[in-house]
Amino acid sequence: MNYKDGAKDIINLIGGKENISGMTHCATRLRFNLRDTSKADTAAIEKVDGVVNVINKAGQYQILIGTNVPKLYAEIEELVGETKSAPTNTEKADRSAQGIIGSVFSAISGIFAPLLPALAGSGILRGLLLLVVQLGWLSEASGTYQILSAASMTVFYFLPVLLAFTSARRFGADIYISALIGAALLHPDFIALLGDVGNGATTTFLGIPTVLMNYNSTVVPIILSIWIFSYLYKWLDKVIPETLKLVVLPLISIVIMVPLTIIVIGPLGVYGGEAIGSVVNWLIARSSILAGIVVGGGWSVLVSLGIHWAVNPIMINNIATYGMDYIVPFTFACNFATIGTALGVLLKAKDSDIRSFSITGMVTIALSAIIEPTVFGLLLKNKKLFLAQIIGGAVGGAYLGLTNVYANAFVFGSVTTFPAFVGENPSNFINAMIGLAISLVVAAVISYFVTRIDEKLIKN
Repeated sequence: MNYKDGAKDIINLIGGKENISGMTHCATRLRFNLRDTSKADTAAIEKVDGVVNVINKAGQYQILIGTNVPKLYAEIEELVGETKSAPTNTEKADRSAQGIIGSVFSAISGIFAPLLPALAGSGILRGLLLLVVQLGWLSEASGTYQILSAASMTVFYFLPVLLAFTSARRFGADIYISALIGAALLHPDFIALLGDVGNGATTTFLGIPTVLMNYNSTVVPIILSIWIFSYLYKWLDKVIPETLKLVVLPLISIVIMVPLTIIVIGPLGVYGGEAIGSVVNWLIARSSILAGIVVGGGWSVLVSLGIHWAVNPIMINNIATYGMDYIVPFTFACNFATIGTALGVLLKAKDSDIRSFSITGMVTIALSAIIEPTVFGLLLKNKKLFLAQIIGGAVGGAYLGLTNVYANAFVFGSVTTFPAFVGENPSNFINAMIGLAISLVVAAVISYFVTRIDEKLIKN
């Protein structure tokens, strides 16, 4: 794909840069907030080289590109420039109609998407490290283990700093001051205040009683903090004279936001995040089979709508807090059911185009866990195949829930991330493999029987 030409074509076909009120991207999609979606020529956009599909959901105009989306986004960003003009009355009404949910999904996507490679790479390294320890190839007391362990866990420990950076970009605050706010929560002097008590230790700030929390690996507190800081920053940027901004703006920002985060925002965020995680984990504990059916079968639906990002923070929080998560395996079930569906089509159909597309989808998912091309290019265009994938994911997810399979790292479901199931309990890995095999086989068998021999790839 020629990214520069593609960027020009997409901008023109969505109504020009003046029709863009906001934009971001995730791992595979361009996500636009358009002032008037009727100006976008969806049919023409779908024909642009490199575009897999277009979907207008959750208050966003989403264009599926694939893993090369950051390169295309960079070209679009250069052409579009700033998109900060005042919204029209129509646009305000559209945003109100779309509701808060669309804005939340958009924010989550924009905040976490840049960190996904770091999270995925660290998760795989953590899984491989646990594997070699279990095999007796490496001792936990060795310097090699300690160094690699630090490398694999750093992204989680310093998550508040990284999220402060990406949140600032999403909310329009100064990224470096935001990173300082996140880093202050991890400073050794602050950590020392926790003493032997840990979470719940108390101190005072200007006579105000303060409950202290450990913020390493936390997600919600820093996002809330930077969201609030973005309003303070924009106000300070307006009222402080240009000659004083270099010193006064960061000074006031740090003096206000660090104590405010520690005294008010942080504890609320920690308890709020733990409450959400506890509710999800309680539901899994109450009916892990049902949870496996719903998540394993429904994950591809969330992906097709682009709203699966809302669940990722819960999984990340579980890994950071408990060192394990039960939701990640269910997403694996979905991915392997997608592989199975493509396999069934490959074994039955004779058309070279659909066979080639099926092979490409299988390899892509197995190596990178990206299911969007298969979902949009195959499943959404054949409801029977989509149903086969959903059933396969639900059945495999039910088995994973029944056997309480967990992941010890936040990773995406592929063959390369199997080490996430390695742990002290060998049966966890075995049951994970059985559950994923069930997802694949069930989906493959159903898709084989619903696929016609003369099945053809439906092109845009």
